[in-house]
Formats: sequence, C-alpha cells, structure tokens
Amino acid sequence: MPVPASQALKIAGYVLKQKIKGNKRYPLVLMLEPLFRCNLKCQGCGKIQYPEEVLKQYVLLEKVLDVANECGAPVVSIAGGEPLIHPQMPEIVEGLIKQGRYIYMCTNAILLERMIDKFTPHKQFTISVHLDGFAEDHDRGVCRPGTYEAAVKGIKEALKRGFRVTTNTTIFNNADPEKVRAFFDELMNLGIEGMMFSPGYPYEKAPNQEIFLERGRTKALFKKILSPSKKSWHFNLSPLFLQFLQGKIDYDCSPWGNPTYNIFGWQSPCYLLQDTHYATYKELMEKTDWKRFGQVGGDERCRDCMLHSGYEPSSVNHTFSGPRGLWQTIKYMRNPDAK
Repeated sequence: MPVPASQALKIAGYVLKQKIKGNKRYPLVLMLEPLFRCNLKCQGCGKIQYPEEVLKQYVLLEKVLDVANECGAPVVSIAGGEPLIHPQMPEIVEGLIKQGRYIYMCTNAILLERMIDKFTPHKQFTISVHLDGFAEDHDRGVCRPGTYEAAVKGIKEALKRGFRVTTNTTIFNNADPEKVRAFFDELMNLGIEGMMFSPGYPYEKAPNQEIFLERGRTKALFKKILSPSKKSWHFNLSPLFLQFLQGKIDYDCSPWGNPTYNIFGWQSPCYLLQDTHYATYKELMEKTDWKRFGQVGGDERCRDCMLHSGYEPSSVNHTFSGPRGLWQTIKYMRNPDAK
C-alpha cells in the first residue's frame, strides 16, 4: 500500500463527509508555496523568474497555520521554491502535524543531509524528493551537475533515520519510456514508500518551452511508460488518475481540489495559472469563475494540461461517486492493466 492505512482512512472519511454534506467543490490538498526562492534554476520551472524583492519574501509560520485552518484540506503539499531554504520550515511542519494534517515537503534534497537533524520522523510527515530521471537526465534538467547524487544521498539518510520518503518526477516530451521504466525500478530499489509523477506544464516563464507535452502525446507516452505495470512499483497517486494519463478514462479538471496559497495570497484559478490572488479562501471559492477552466471551460491554457494538481482530485471524487467508481478503483488497484 503506497500510504499508511491511517492516512488513507482519514482522506476517505474526509471525502465521504463532503459527499454527505453535498459539497461539490471541496479542497483535498492545500498546495502551499511559502517561498519562491530556490537553489536551482530548472529548465521547466516557472516559479523562479521573479525579481529579487519577491524571492526574498516568505509566508511565515502563523500565517501558514491560519490558511491551513481556513482551507481545511487534510493534506498539505509544501512546495516553492525550495522549502528547506525557509527559515521556519521545521516549525511549519510541526505546526501542521499538530493540526492533524498529512504533510508532503517537496524538496530537491540538496540541503536535506545538512538540515535533517531539524526534523523528526512522524507518520504524518513525508519528505518528497524531486528526481526527474537518472543522474545525467536529472542534472541536465535542473541545470546543475551532482544534484542527482546529492538527492540520492539525502533519500538514503532520511530512510535510515525512519522518515517516510517519496519521490516526485516531471516527465517531458523527450522522455524515453523504457528509460523511465528503468528509473522507476531504481527508485523502488532505494526503498522509498511510493512515486508521484506528472506531465510537465508549459509555464509561460519557463526557460525551455520545447520540452512540454500536448495532450495526445501525453496519453501515448504514458501508455508506453505504464503498460505493462509492475507489482514492484508503488505510486502515490490514485489508480484512476494513472488510467486517465493513459487515455483510458476521461475527466474534467477540478482546480478547486488542490487550492494554492503563496506569498501573494490565494492563487486563482489553480496551482498553474495566476490570473489573480485573493485575500481569503472564501473569496477564492466564491469569486473564481470555475466554469471557464478545464477541458469543458475551453480556456486555451488548459488545453494540454493533464497535471495531478487538477485531475487527481477529479479521480478521487470519481472513486467516491458511487459503487461504480469504487469498483473501478479496486479493479485498477488489483490490476493496473485491466481493460
């Protein structure tokens, strides 16, 4: 099982409560970006192109805890920027744990060995390490030699100390399916809990615009990567989302499922698009014209997007939509290659 039973039960209970209340739009994961500063300049990233005065800003501990309560999502994904640069990151993790939330701290792991003594292993805390392939491919993508080696060392140290560790991988149009499959084998051999991955989104400010996938190529590529599946692979993703990536199931986007908070406020409409920011979560939900976005809405920027931040909430909602959704989830958990 890719996550502990306690986490799976908490999320299932939370979603069922939303269903009972009749809530059609509810947050599943708070995407928290408490800083944009990073120690890498990845070729596919659109978060680090801000001026220095922006990169110096942080969302501080008290505000982080306030927005987590305001949103109420059971899971918090801490991204950035590089979270380990944030001067209050250990306190932020501890505070969110005390709120009862499950935390994924997304890091490139360059600073992990140096900083790991500041954190304590806990069932609600996962270190999610960014790795985009074997050493040559990863280091080229992040534009810094030696990054892969540092990340693997950080993973091994974290596992030795009893931390939950997962990986997150962005897959671009130049990916070799067989190489990605071998990379998945290598990640599982490290002893991590599970893997998360997603096709790259074409951020307008990303330095390299030639590496992004369009929708048809995404489906074709992920069919080659994921089929046939291997029992040794553990994914930190919904089984239905994996089917969606291969074009076997179709969903529309649920951008409200993973709402984003960063130094500018609540980002609308989603983690990827920054049309505006609101001061409160209530304003985000009430003032965003959700019908404009996703495949049905027709916004041109949504045309090729298949990212987990918008579509995994749709797949989770499908699981709990009724007997059919639950049965499909169980079927693909047992046999990912089922038709």
